[in-house]
Amino acid sequence: MTSDTGKPEFWEKSFVEKQEMWGFEPAHSAVLTKDFFVQKSVKNILIPGIGYGRNAQVFRDNGIAVSGIEISKTAIDMAKKHYGEDMTIYHGSVTDMPFDQRQYDGVFCYALIHLLDEGERKKLIIDCYNQLADNGYMVFTAISKTAQTYGQGNYVSKDRFEIFDGVKMFFYDQESITAEFGEAGLFEITTITENYPFFLIKCQKGNNKKV
Repeated sequence: MTSDTGKPEFWEKSFVEKQEMWGFEPAHSAVLTKDFFVQKSVKNILIPGIGYGRNAQVFRDNGIAVSGIEISKTAIDMAKKHYGEDMTIYHGSVTDMPFDQRQYDGVFCYALIHLLDEGERKKLIIDCYNQLADNGYMVFTAISKTAQTYGQGNYVSKDRFEIFDGVKMFFYDQESITAEFGEAGLFEITTITENYPFFLIKCQKGNNKKV
């Protein structure tokens, strides 16, 4: 069984063994994004890498419809158990987006993009951008180079390291965020500390030239 974070086996094994490994409280960045989406009158969102739904419910509690994408069937079953059957979750990898032809008011992608390689990150940003309605917003959280784990483990490529058990992470700074999100309507970069120091990256479709 491979330990590559891009493979379903890695996440399926993680959810089978660890179940609700992050608890049920939403991440702080999810709460901040909910506040932002409510302020902007966002009505429906897509969450790539939705897991078992802990970051979804805070949006639903505020009248925002949520669809998700999740690579682990176990995680999807857990989401249905805890949050009901009425939330659409597509079973598959975010690298295979899109799963529907809908356009969403918002996209929230939590702590996922830094687990992908350069080509996968670029595709995810384009795919999310393309599924935004005009003037829609997408918010990503991504790990910062200020994290203590930066530079540890096996060097893979510039700012990307295999930290443990096949988990490869790309560590962002302002320059790499601008390079990757600059043509996807990037308008704000803020820092936030959760279990790691993260960047909260906000983009708006139509804010500048398209990807």
